[in-house]
Amino acid sequence: MKKTLILLTLIMLAGELKAQKPYITGDGEVILGFARITQNGIEEQSIPRFTMFFHGQSLAHFDQGKNFGFFTGLSLRNVGFIYDQDASTRKKYRTYNVGLPIAIKIGDMDNYYVYGGYEFEVPVNYKEKTFVNENKEDKFNVWFSSRTPAFYHALFAGVRFPHGISLKFKYYLTPFFNKNYTQTVNGVSTQPFQNLEVNTFHISLTTMITKGKKVVVGD
Repeated sequence: MKKTLILLTLIMLAGELKAQKPYITGDGEVILGFARITQNGIEEQSIPRFTMFFHGQSLAHFDQGKNFGFFTGLSLRNVGFIYDQDASTRKKYRTYNVGLPIAIKIGDMDNYYVYGGYEFEVPVNYKEKTFVNENKEDKFNVWFSSRTPAFYHALFAGVRFPHGISLKFKYYLTPFFNKNYTQTVNGVSTQPFQNLEVNTFHISLTTMITKGKKVVVGD
């Protein structure tokens, strides 16, 4: 039902946007990330993860007037989390995701407005690091890894300030790992994420780097 509602919303918005003339913005982003982690039924504490590289998005804005509009576009985002597996072992995970956001905007389109929407993201690169007693013991990255789901669903909401500054909160509905992932080491097969449930979320600050010419419908 959730996927059907999302699909219907996208179709309706796509039809509404088709006849409109957008203006394009290019945004940079810094992220402070967190995670809700449950391992073997026990809730674990995540460590805040601050990242500046590399996040970016290009958005097409469709303003229906001075107080209402839509936007959609394309994004590239570094998403992950950090947690202590035990007293001596720290794990760091991240994916680079290509996303397709779609959202509505309400407020003064030239100054302050609030916005909220949905983003479909595809993880294209997975990285994992292991530190033991603060020494890096292992690191690897994989393109289109089966350690993660094929795609993520996320919801976001934020406020846009004058001069292109935006503060946003985002929550990933899809768990970070593919719990059915199986690996074989020395002939032994295991499912390392079977009992590890992780949902990431973050607060981000975006800055508009470029902006195209604005065309307001009805002008």
